[in-house]
Amino acid sequence: MKGDDKLIKVLNDLLADELTAISQYMVHSEMCDNWGYGKLHKDIEKKAIDEMHHAEWLIGRILFLEGMPIVSKLNQMKIGKTVQEMVSNDQEAELGAIKAYNAGIALAGEVGDESTGDLLTTILKMEEGHHDWAKKQRTQIEQMGLENYLSNQAGEGE
Repeated sequence: MKGDDKLIKVLNDLLADELTAISQYMVHSEMCDNWGYGKLHKDIEKKAIDEMHHAEWLIGRILFLEGMPIVSKLNQMKIGKTVQEMVSNDQEAELGAIKAYNAGIALAGEVGDESTGDLLTTILKMEEGHHDWAKKQRTQIEQMGLENYLSNQAGEGE
């Protein structure tokens, strides 16, 4: 089924966002593992896996719409040097994703592609969950102090 060219471009832009997020989350996850924050490592690694699913779904949709997925494009990553920077950078990236998905949903509605809109809505809800997780981490750091927060993140994780 031939899809709308503008929508396919937006899907490829979202794919670049997802591929960038995978890389950023994986680096942050491995840094936490290296520092001995096993719980935080597992939580962040799960976000990377979610982003991998998003990329997979976007690729499938682009192909269905007879477009060509562009997997060689990454956006600029913001790798944090501390846990606080990581969480802040990840939250900022998720906020950008939320805005981009809302715009994509609006475009899908304009061009009459309800199925793409449904897919983007599914991903949007997951991105909102990622943003909420980062917000909670920042609140915990603020309320309990960085040292106490980090002591709770040590160990093997689930």
